[in-house]
Amino acid sequence: MPPVLEAVMELPDEFAESEVAGSYEPLEWWKAFADPVLDQVIEAVLASNFDLAEAVARVDQARARERIVKAPAFPLLQPSLGITDMETSTNAGIAAYLDELGVGSDVYRDFGFEIPDRIGLTTYDLGLDISYELDFWGRNRNDARAAAAERQASESDYLTARIGVLAETVRTYLEIVDLRHQRRLAGEVVEIFQQRESLAESRYDRGLTGARALYTARQNLSDAQTRLPQIEALLVDANGRLWVLLGGYHADLAGMLPDSLTPSAALDPVPAGIPADLLAQRPDVNAARQRMEAARYTVGARRADLLPSLSLYGSIGLQSAEAGEWFDPDQWFRNLSFNLLGPVFQGSRLRSNVDLAEARWNEAAAAYGRSVVSAVNEVEAALAGLAASRRRHSLLASRTQEAQAETALQERRYASGVGGYEDFLAATHTLLGAQSALATAQRDLGHVRLVLHRALGGAWTAKRERVLQSHKKAGHVYSLNEGEAIRQSNLAPDTKEGTCPSSTGRCGIRSLFQPRLLASVPE
Repeated sequence: MPPVLEAVMELPDEFAESEVAGSYEPLEWWKAFADPVLDQVIEAVLASNFDLAEAVARVDQARARERIVKAPAFPLLQPSLGITDMETSTNAGIAAYLDELGVGSDVYRDFGFEIPDRIGLTTYDLGLDISYELDFWGRNRNDARAAAAERQASESDYLTARIGVLAETVRTYLEIVDLRHQRRLAGEVVEIFQQRESLAESRYDRGLTGARALYTARQNLSDAQTRLPQIEALLVDANGRLWVLLGGYHADLAGMLPDSLTPSAALDPVPAGIPADLLAQRPDVNAARQRMEAARYTVGARRADLLPSLSLYGSIGLQSAEAGEWFDPDQWFRNLSFNLLGPVFQGSRLRSNVDLAEARWNEAAAAYGRSVVSAVNEVEAALAGLAASRRRHSLLASRTQEAQAETALQERRYASGVGGYEDFLAATHTLLGAQSALATAQRDLGHVRLVLHRALGGAWTAKRERVLQSHKKAGHVYSLNEGEAIRQSNLAPDTKEGTCPSSTGRCGIRSLFQPRLLASVPE
């Protein structure tokens, strides 16, 4: 075992920043936001995301490579059926050489043999060629195991991509919710500053205040108005990123997001389990481990190249010069040979291949060790960030409640004639600022919760799904089983025709790649 893995074997017993004990439950964790629109968006993303389609294609490639590498474990059988028709002149080739030696047609004639000017021969063959290399030293077996590990790593890469797509979907959705909220609050702030600017202008006209106060009011109004285009631009960008995740355009998705988006704040702590769980939960960690295993098997295969190889070659069949005797059992033939080939001198190529394989094994082991250490530290940082965000959200919620009470007080004072309208506007402005900060804190809390779940990994969906990618020929659909089954080493693609059960009604996407179809088919 490479020495770099010693650090991986010393995992801590628990997370230092964990607030609650218990096992990690990642299943549809976004349900904590209690937002059916978000659930619908996630369902649509799983049905039509291009990144997931690319990941499925990469898994198919890895499976094909595995089948290719496993092929040498079986004998190579090549049936043959042939007719050979030959006709040549008797005074050409070796016959001409015999004439130069004085052994020509005249000599044969003296012995009573008449040599024709041309001769012909037709041969009919039906045979079977066989070749097989005996895998004494395990070269083919190790190559096949390495390919299987690479395939499992590719399947884990798919799960990593799937988690990444879901995480980006949740992040972008929460960003859109916050920007919509900020846009509404910014509009109300503009209205307040418009009223304050009107009051300042009225007081200036009556000589109750100076030009400085009027200029300040107009400057505040201008600053508030410039905030709105910035928010609009950010909102357009966030909507565009969500459209890309959904694999469509604005026209396809305009009706998916209603005007009101109200995800609740998820304030409950998240049980993180123990660090050792990350080795099974994190697909990127599993991918790094499988690539390390593939590199280890490759070392064994390259060491086997240093040893002799034993190969078997043979052919068996029927051969005849007459078509009527083509299938006559008496016309059978066979040819068998054994070859023992041992490497003696190849300019240190084979030994260098072993050194290269061992270096790649050490590299893969280091990458695996880094992935484990990074995973543990990412969870620790996310747990600390979640605790800090929850405290910040609590403080801002208290601040917003106080601002609401102050605004209500100033409204009553103004209605009773005790307080001024300017005081009421100032309190309302403070309340809007507190609500804006609270909305941003709620978005940040959702983002940090998302970061924690992404750091913990695991299976995020309750039902096993199949992401289907259709073949260019109609009716041929390749599928990839997800969920726990994707971790099995004997997973093979199955084929069935795709349908459209999605509740969103979005079974097709307008693109240049028609008739391509991605659909989510629950089992």
